[in-house]
This record gives sequence, structure tokens and C-alpha cells, in this order.
Amino acid sequence: MSVYVGNLSYEAKEEDIRDVFADYGTVKRVQIPTDRDTGRPRGFAFVEMETEDQETAAIEVLDGAEWMGRTLKVNKARPREGRGSSGGGGRRERSPRDY
Repeated sequence: MSVYVGNLSYEAKEEDIRDVFADYGTVKRVQIPTDRDTGRPRGFAFVEMETEDQETAAIEVLDGAEWMGRTLKVNKARPREGRGSSGGGGRRERSPRDY
């Protein structure tokens, strides 16, 4: 599982985030999603820590904390929801309402 970190400053770098979360345990991975078109950070990140207890400790302290001029939103990351079909070409089953 990982931790969602929202309302991040666009200036926050991976190393900055790693340093903040390191106070609560071992940071295994930091992922900062970027905008597909501009390549700029999207204002949130995902942090994976070594144990769930470490993640919980970080969430309890950092959720609502001010950092780099922003109030952080920190919670357990939810599994990514499916986006459905992104490409054409497939045939859709017809429902009785289509007739």
C-alpha cells in the first residue's frame, strides 16, 4: 500500500518529500505524477514506506500540516479505478434498450 500526499507545492521535489517522510520510517519509493502535456508536477505524490505502521505514523502527523506554504492532505492511497476502454475498435454489446 502507499500514501497519497495531496496539495503539494509544485516546487516540491522527490528528495524533499523523501526527507519529510523519512522522519517516520524507511521510504521505499516516491512517485510524483506529471502532466502528460506539459511534464509539470500535478500537485500530488505517492509515497511507499517499508511498513504499514510507518505509513500510519506519517499520515497521523502530516495530514493537515503546513509544508512549503501549503496545507497537506495525507491519507492511504486508494487503488486506481479502471478508466474503461481508452481505444476504439471494440464491439459493444447491445442492450435491449438499443433496439
